[in-house]
Amino acid sequence: MSGTVGDVRLEFRDVTKKFQDRQGSGQTITAVEGVTLSVRDGEVVSLIGPSGCGKSTLLNMASGLNGSSGGEVFVDGEEVVEVNEHVAFMLQKDLLLAWRSIRENVELGLEIQGVDKAERRRRSDDWLTRCKIADFSEHYPHQLSGGMRQRAALARTLATDPHVLLLDEPFSALDAQTKMILQQDLARTLADAGKTALFITHDLVEAVALSDRVLVMSQRPGRIIEEIDVDISDRDNPMERRKDPKIGNYVAQLMSLLHVGEADLQQV
Repeated sequence: MSGTVGDVRLEFRDVTKKFQDRQGSGQTITAVEGVTLSVRDGEVVSLIGPSGCGKSTLLNMASGLNGSSGGEVFVDGEEVVEVNEHVAFMLQKDLLLAWRSIRENVELGLEIQGVDKAERRRRSDDWLTRCKIADFSEHYPHQLSGGMRQRAALARTLATDPHVLLLDEPFSALDAQTKMILQQDLARTLADAGKTALFITHDLVEAVALSDRVLVMSQRPGRIIEEIDVDISDRDNPMERRKDPKIGNYVAQLMSLLHVGEADLQQV
């Protein structure tokens, strides 16, 4: 089955993923089941749901790190059957290489792609500046704060010019103030660069502040149970969005869908 090229950058069609139980019981665990979703060109979509519902599993399938057990995943209309060079990951941990300078870390993906030295330098200069870390380009990871390291990780992610960004709780380990600053920088960078992103978070305010849409997943096996369009202006300005009275209504709706506060709630 072939995909169709259009305004859809990332698409899951009736996707299911099953794993063998790692504890050796021989049982099959269904992580996600019958997931259909799409992310349009230039759109930021957040994915929320209980722990263990398969959010990261979906990102792994989009990247080609894991195959699906059923259904299909497409990036730019092409079915994902192996590791996909058109997507890039940003994770909770920056995973910077300790023995490489910040510039060398930012250029790592470009080296792997075989980009020549001059072009690597041009792109790293560009993204180090955009991510407000140019003054630290010759420093090493241990010399930077957690927030600055995440800026470097974002520059590394974007330097390869991915069609789709897969963001797996990239700010969850940061303090509240640093987190909001980096959310603002990420939102503006994605808007300026016209990038498409699928964003996993457990922070409901973050999901609303950063996204065009929020998709809510059920407990395992994960399914999409609700799609919410965020009708607040200034997606590139989450600081301003946080001041909008409507954000509280969206968060309340998400809390209800996730059964936040109920006694039998699994940790979200």
